[in-house]
Amino acid sequence: MRHIPILRLGEVYDSLDRQDVCDHRNETVVAVTSQANPGLIRRDLQRVETARRALQAVPHNDLLDVCGRAADLFESADLPLGNESQSVDDYIAVLSATSGLPHSLCRANMGKICEVLRQMPEILAGLTRGLPADIFDAGLATVHGTNVCYCPVADALGVVLPSNSPGVNSLWIPAVAMKIPIVIKPGSEEPWTPWRIIQALIAAGCPAEAFSYYPTSHAGADDIVQNCGAAIVFGDRAVAERYAHRPHVNIHGPGHSKVIIDNRELSSYCEFIDVLVDSVCANGGRSCINASTIVCLGPADELAQALATRLRAIAPRQLDDPQAQLSAFANPLMADYIDAQIEDGLKVPGAVELTAGESPRRCELDGSVFLRPTVVRCDDFTHPLSNREFLFPYVAVVESRRESVLQEIGPSLAVSAITEDPSLIEALVNCAQIDRLNIGSIPTNRVEWDQPHEGNLFEFLYRRRAIQRAG
Repeated sequence: MRHIPILRLGEVYDSLDRQDVCDHRNETVVAVTSQANPGLIRRDLQRVETARRALQAVPHNDLLDVCGRAADLFESADLPLGNESQSVDDYIAVLSATSGLPHSLCRANMGKICEVLRQMPEILAGLTRGLPADIFDAGLATVHGTNVCYCPVADALGVVLPSNSPGVNSLWIPAVAMKIPIVIKPGSEEPWTPWRIIQALIAAGCPAEAFSYYPTSHAGADDIVQNCGAAIVFGDRAVAERYAHRPHVNIHGPGHSKVIIDNRELSSYCEFIDVLVDSVCANGGRSCINASTIVCLGPADELAQALATRLRAIAPRQLDDPQAQLSAFANPLMADYIDAQIEDGLKVPGAVELTAGESPRRCELDGSVFLRPTVVRCDDFTHPLSNREFLFPYVAVVESRRESVLQEIGPSLAVSAITEDPSLIEALVNCAQIDRLNIGSIPTNRVEWDQPHEGNLFEFLYRRRAIQRAG
């Protein structure tokens, strides 16, 4: 039986308290994870400064080389898993079995993680706006003849991960190159990816002390958030609201990402229909940067019907099918809940589902539960389904007016604006409710890793302070 232990500042620890990790298709136990109790986590975090010192002793340029080697190891090597080793094929198979992602999306997410590891120099150059590497080695650098100083605001970065997408692990990796130790609470259905990344980094030469890995309860996760000087938390709206007023917590909640299409572009929608499909369906529709609303600044019916035709053709497939695009639900009750939420919303006047047909939205294949892609045409933003986000390819198509659209869209993590109108572009650039802005036919899910995804990790982990030297 596979066993994933705890890592306590790099030291493997087996707990008597263990939790099963099951195949979502038949509830077969495929692994057990040692569980860390909150008291153990609190004790370990009292000595996390040792991890910080271990990272500080490694030159920054060496850590960049470590990241490059780790990409190769993560991508192809057999890496430690408890008392065994795990091949890439086994990693993909168990990741798919417990999380519901098809093998094709598991490999795509692996590629995203490897890209981040390999592009670490460019990513840090973007996040630091080109500061010299001396900033991480000595805290001091000279920029245009001026002394600048940056100091870390935390001895460790706590990360509370979800189970829905392995790619989210790419968001914490740059912290290692910034010499900030990592304290991770993995998702209960996806313990595999953060463990494999950590093992790849250690095998590539990163100090093992830099990593703590705690499968734990909600109480243990809260202790990680409370006792690390900085934390990244993934979760739903309730989680986002819980931590909303804690400045040391970077919250990755619902994205409510959107595509806005100018009236002048609607007649040529065939030229960018692929962009809409990618925005809605990439990564199985599970990412916060998937578009959940398409806003048309003009008549939307023809475009909505064309999009529904494309999405209706995306059907559930076996998880090892290379053409699979949809993820299964590890917890079928979540699929039932989402399905019911949509059906209740459709009872409210002002919305019609365009993907409805002979096949139900909820379906099963080989023991896996899926939700088929869904397009809902809403009259306006007052409808309850117009600005919802679900863990599958769901999108509402809504009409709006140029003079009111920026007030109607609400907070949006990513917006792709298909327009060439300078006045609209200027208004979008100055809209404080948009975090990521793409101008032109760019899918919402396309990420340039040297640009902040949801806040700048360097600015989150470091602060500039004044410094003067005599003489």
